[in-house]
Amino acid sequence: MAVPSGPVAASTEAELAMFDFVDAYDRAYETAATKHGLSVAQACVLGRLTTPRGMRELADELGCDASNVTQIVARLETRDLVRRHTNPNDRRSRQLVRTPDGDALYAEFEGSFAFARAAISNLSAAEQDQLALLLRKALGTRR
Repeated sequence: MAVPSGPVAASTEAELAMFDFVDAYDRAYETAATKHGLSVAQACVLGRLTTPRGMRELADELGCDASNVTQIVARLETRDLVRRHTNPNDRRSRQLVRTPDGDALYAEFEGSFAFARAAISNLSAAEQDQLALLLRKALGTRR
């Protein structure tokens, strides 16, 4: 995955810091995925399959074309990491589920992707709460 070398036109220290953090996060994610024989896209798909998901739903969540998800899923199926099952609520559609091997591999991946845990450990509990609040505010979301 190509990672940009810098923000297009960052004008504030906050934008630069955000870029640095996202860049480091992306590089660590890619390193962890590669360590487990996964592409970044495959790791993303495995991570989204905590519950059965339809291909269209997954494509929408990942912001990509359904044909891309089909290719990623085909590669994961070849490794017996995911399976397609008939949707019990609509027998015309299929749902993706992780296999036990997929669960195990994703757990290993998650255990080795320690970037966020390591970064957050540099902050006090109060700073962690403040960061979460500010990030949600910047994204326009609440929890």
